[in-house]
Amino acid sequence: MSRLQVVSGKGGTGKTTVAAALALALATEGKRTLLVEVEGRQGIAQLFEAEALPYEERKIAVAPGGGEVYALAIDAELALLDYLQMFYKLGSAGRALKKLGAIDFATTVAPGIRDVLLTGKACEAVRRKDKAGRFTYDYVIMDAPPTGRITRFLNVNDEVAGLAKIGPIHNQAQAVMRVLKSPQTAVHLVTLLEEMPVQETVDGIAELRSARLPVGRVIVNMVRPQVLDATDLELVRSVPRTAVAKSLSAAGLGGARRGGHAEKLVAPLLRQAEEYAERYELEHEQRAVLGELGLPLNELPLLTEGMDLAGLYELAGELRNQGLA
Repeated sequence: MSRLQVVSGKGGTGKTTVAAALALALATEGKRTLLVEVEGRQGIAQLFEAEALPYEERKIAVAPGGGEVYALAIDAELALLDYLQMFYKLGSAGRALKKLGAIDFATTVAPGIRDVLLTGKACEAVRRKDKAGRFTYDYVIMDAPPTGRITRFLNVNDEVAGLAKIGPIHNQAQAVMRVLKSPQTAVHLVTLLEEMPVQETVDGIAELRSARLPVGRVIVNMVRPQVLDATDLELVRSVPRTAVAKSLSAAGLGGARRGGHAEKLVAPLLRQAEEYAERYELEHEQRAVLGELGLPLNELPLLTEGMDLAGLYELAGELRNQGLA
């Protein structure tokens, strides 16, 4: 399994939740994972009911089997200071530049520099080893930008390597792209069984493939439980209203006489069934569209009681059961 797992998706699909659940799932059985946030929203801290993450790797959870989940919110300005120290040994001069506002200027104005720093820091964590030569983290999971930006975000180092033909910037950009375009990386897209998220997923996968970035899985999030199957829905369409009223009456839900309680229940029940039928057809169509992509497809259930830490562990268990860890 790829050591760098990048999770993207249209806004509102729950990509941060899926990334966090994946980090927990992969940390099972003593593994160590690093969950990286690059958008500065502190969504990971909220999910794990923790304080805002600093620019340092901090343990935030223990997975079943004793594995550990660490988290890092990458700050582009501080990442640039790291970069300047690593390649140019600026030390206090770099801190002086920050005080003067030069660091903020560089990460805001210079084209693509912010994304270069964010991806570079994540890839450094993938490559890092301890004194014994073992990888510091078994897996690094990146909560990445939305689908509409993911290809350019991951591919920006190619552009930088092309602009800077020699020197440490060129070498760093090439090193990052060697990770991102290798089997070490898998880019997963999170979607819902709705037309717009599915179409954005299809378009995003086409862009990733065109850029020769390694596409992993499609993860369908917040899947509603199936209440009626196709046979049940056909019965709803074909059974007369009077027969439904009699069945309700036989079940003790009111008299069968005209205007009785059972008869009054028929209209709202059938209306609800019709709404369910419409959603069922839509979801069936969208599954077919996703199936044509030729990628592994996983589904995570809608947690009706909302998302909390217990729910996150539940989703991690679902991912493990489906073979993602």
